[in-house]
Amino acid sequence: MLLRLVPSYQLPVPLSVSVFPGNAFVVSLALADLLVAVYPYPLVLAAIFNDGWVAGYLQCQISGFLMGLSVIGSIFNIAGIAINRYCHICHSLQYDTVYSGSNTVCYMPLVWALTVLAIAPNWFMESLRYDPRVYSCTFAQSVSPLYTVAVVLVHFILPISVASYSYLRIWILVIRARRRVKPGARPKIKTYDVRGFLTMLVVFALFAVCWAPINLIGLAVALDPRLGPAVPEWLFVASYFMAYFNSCLNAVVYGALNSNFRKEYKRIVIIIFKFHC
Repeated sequence: MLLRLVPSYQLPVPLSVSVFPGNAFVVSLALADLLVAVYPYPLVLAAIFNDGWVAGYLQCQISGFLMGLSVIGSIFNIAGIAINRYCHICHSLQYDTVYSGSNTVCYMPLVWALTVLAIAPNWFMESLRYDPRVYSCTFAQSVSPLYTVAVVLVHFILPISVASYSYLRIWILVIRARRRVKPGARPKIKTYDVRGFLTMLVVFALFAVCWAPINLIGLAVALDPRLGPAVPEWLFVASYFMAYFNSCLNAVVYGALNSNFRKEYKRIVIIIFKFHC
């Protein structure tokens, strides 16, 4: 079923080992989005209803860690998808070698190992704290200006830059290919590749837009701590919940831009309806 769900590959392409990497990255991204729904978000709701954190220190640390794991896992997987699409479209001759089935089996644990490695310093910096403004145990930007700058660079700017470069190169290639196609000739870049590229580009763009405000605020305050009191509380809260909201957007994007997802969503809804009836 997972192979049928992935937007880039279900159109007229025969299933083969070469399509597995894209499936794996998309499924990994979905797991990152689901991670926060399973544990941290229910505790956030409990904090909202009780007007304060009631789950204890250990649960606060675990919740903050899993929240970070989901966020960084999402951006690292989005960067991985961008690199995968770049290799598939811009370096198609080497794609099957670089993204063979055995290599992909190694890429997935590598992405999550890098994610854990990127989050681990929070334990030593004691930067996971309850913030009453957002009812969450999350990264405290005021712990260390230098550490906050490093977090923003490694967790956001670097992967966003990698993904931006990959999609820019793909976009340039697509434009050049379309300009060179003669009337009636068969284009070298297939339609399903373009559609898949556009879908994942929208996913990437939404992530960047949703997470940019909170990262930019953190970076600005870290570079000039005097800006901290000047940041309105409503702006900080809005930027945080805007970032949280991103976790539910990917499924909407897939459903809006790809007919295969809409068919699967419809099939799942029908199955659930029949089960309850």
